Amino acid sequence: MSKVWMVTGASRGLGAHIALAALNSGDRVVVTARRIESLDALFPDSLKNVLKVALDVTQPAHVQAATAAAMEHFGQIDVLVNNAGYGQLGPFETSLPADVERQFATNVFGLMNVCRAVLPVMRKQRRGHVFNVSSISGVIGMGGAALYCASKFAVEGFSESLAQEVAGFGIHVTLIEPGVFRTDFLDDSSAAFGEVVIGDYAAFSEKVRASCAAGNHQQTGDPARLGAALVELASQPTPPVRFLAGSDAYTQVSAKLGKMLDGIEQWRELTVSTDRANLLAR
Repeated sequence: MSKVWMVTGASRGLGAHIALAALNSGDRVVVTARRIESLDALFPDSLKNVLKVALDVTQPAHVQAATAAAMEHFGQIDVLVNNAGYGQLGPFETSLPADVERQFATNVFGLMNVCRAVLPVMRKQRRGHVFNVSSISGVIGMGGAALYCASKFAVEGFSESLAQEVAGFGIHVTLIEPGVFRTDFLDDSSAAFGEVVIGDYAAFSEKVRASCAAGNHQQTGDPARLGAALVELASQPTPPVRFLAGSDAYTQVSAKLGKMLDGIEQWRELTVSTDRANLLAR
């Protein structure tokens, strides 16, 4: 049966390719972006099975209106893709409090705003699938991206918990954890750098900027293939809570988990010594 998808941040990058993959599979799609005209190039008015909606995920009223428009047009929402987001880069101390607030307003609170609006629809349907786009930066902390990593770590904890809360209603939640994909993520229009000048961080900050410039549009991940993967996951009766996207994600996260386990075992004796029973036995 044809599904209805709702994709945030669909004007370019991963969101655009996910929406196109869903359309190519025969599904219907609500594509959203802050500026509705930015959707026109990929999703012309002549394209069937598409509804274009302006949506700023940081504005709860916009989110509610977009969800209502989707329901009025298609009558259901089966798959939600929370893709809207950006990266605040640079050392933590070079960022202003306002930078922190903007990063979380979009990547975390915006995602929650959309979930808050769409989950009641899915609960009523007793079915649905929520894809929350995280990152390997939601599993691995990276110097020079403290705020971005913090926001994606928050998405990870929220999504893992949410999956347990809504499972009884026939709703699945899957975290998408991409490695590096060839999108505009590292462009000035997507990435932001802290502007507080601190001499001690000058060399490190320049290294981060140079690395981003060198890697921009050279990434190994193929957004179209990721879109196809999400269509496949959406068809599964028991999809995973986490999906690593890209060989780099697989390699880096596997290494991180191995190091975590080694550290846990190294300090196991001291860890268990903090149990009250152990203290009383001394």
